[in-house]
Amino acid sequence: MFHRALFSILAFLATAYAYIWPSPQLDELESARFDQKGSNANALSGFLPSCDSFVFGANTGRSNAADWIRTAYHDMATHNSTDGTGGLDASIRFAEEQARAENAGDGFANTMTAVGVQVSRYISNADGLALAAVMAIENCGGPEIPFRGGRIDATEPNAPGVPEPEQDLDSHIAAFARQGFTQTEMISLVACGHTFGGVQHDPFPDIVNVLNDTTDTEDVAHFDSTFVTFDNNVATEYISGTTQNPLVVGFNDTTNSDKRIFGSDGNITMLSFSNSPALFASTCADLFARMIDTVPSGVVLTDVITPLPVKPSDVVLTMNGDVLELSASVRLWNTTDTTSSVSMLWKDHIGGTGNNTMRFSGLSSSTGGKYSAAWYSVFSGTIANFLSLDPTAGITSMSFLVDGQLEDQNGLGFAIQDGFMLSKTSCQIEPFVSARFDVAVRNGVNATRVYLEQITTDTLQRVVVVEIDIPPPSQPVAINSAYSLWSVNVTNPNVPYAIGAEIDGIKYSTTALYIVTGFPSCST
Repeated sequence: MFHRALFSILAFLATAYAYIWPSPQLDELESARFDQKGSNANALSGFLPSCDSFVFGANTGRSNAADWIRTAYHDMATHNSTDGTGGLDASIRFAEEQARAENAGDGFANTMTAVGVQVSRYISNADGLALAAVMAIENCGGPEIPFRGGRIDATEPNAPGVPEPEQDLDSHIAAFARQGFTQTEMISLVACGHTFGGVQHDPFPDIVNVLNDTTDTEDVAHFDSTFVTFDNNVATEYISGTTQNPLVVGFNDTTNSDKRIFGSDGNITMLSFSNSPALFASTCADLFARMIDTVPSGVVLTDVITPLPVKPSDVVLTMNGDVLELSASVRLWNTTDTTSSVSMLWKDHIGGTGNNTMRFSGLSSSTGGKYSAAWYSVFSGTIANFLSLDPTAGITSMSFLVDGQLEDQNGLGFAIQDGFMLSKTSCQIEPFVSARFDVAVRNGVNATRVYLEQITTDTLQRVVVVEIDIPPPSQPVAINSAYSLWSVNVTNPNVPYAIGAEIDGIKYSTTALYIVTGFPSCST
């Protein structure tokens, strides 16, 4: 009975708080999903400073946002709903797929370059591609898209299957049916995707002529007049007969695929979209979510990622001789208040408590400005904003007092693992081609393994974590009364490392990554 009751409580808490912090994969997915602009913005945001930006060349009528949405669809379009193969798995990153006629143009390579900056041990290339599509849609006027994580990167190209403009209507209907979409959904998804972007002359000379437009030097014929903004103009201009969509009124009727698709139900769907921007937005939200959630069979996605109302961030413990240094921030969701009273409270190993008045450090936003968040950081009154704690007491959990309201995950607190951490005695060994990693391990902790986690990528552009065991010292090497050092030399100074340990049979990892070129010299 006790276990059943406990399970029910935890299930309630998970629902109320989206998930229980800390959860490394969900923490990182949630941050990438919702920390989009401003403070602590995700890495992808640098590629989307505005909806008309194209960072891989001059502003020539192309946009990153349109490329991201097109790439996500083309990656998904290989899906076969009968046998479960293909889907959104980032197979589009392979040169073999990009070289196919169905994937003409350099937008796919550009997109995967941008996506690569977001990829980590917890975020796959495929998750990054889905995130890019969501960011493009939401930040350029579109509806909010439910996002799940957990996609697995393909290890080889998928079978061809992206519809091409010169194919007939029956071929398009069959292709979308294979992907899992009805004829009406085909019309809708094409319209939703074509509210952005257009067709470029160079890869499609049979569709678009040279435009001789000095403001559009890459000769992009756009799908509608508001091609960097989500709206229903792709439908209103089509219904009114004013469209310049090159796949509707192009000079080569063989490639006028939008004309055939939009008109395949007697224009019923497009007329409904023209008459109702709200219907268009809600339909697109549903279909875009289905598009990015179309994954190979066997891939299990997370629940929809929703933001934590109060979320610790950048929590880092470091041992500095006789002092345990703690730095941390907290994000307060759905507020722009820069004057809140915020304190971090903590508990330690010996029954003590502490508190720190945190300082406002910035604002962030997401979903096209629909949501905002305020960030507060620990403040010690010094240039280096970290708290100095007694290593013997340590720290076991924290909570936050926000304008008099206790935030502690309904009594659970925000747990902190202080069993191991980087020691500032770590150093570079001259002539600086190797380094010594010192890890402070708490005395009495049942650490069966301590190791470095070397973060690198394999030949398939996937993040790989290589564990490098740190041998336990033959004799204790005390750094203070509560911690001893475990040390190992490494010879690859230019890759990031995390620190991991198995404690009581459970594996933990630091969220902080360390590059040894930042260590001081061992001789100093």
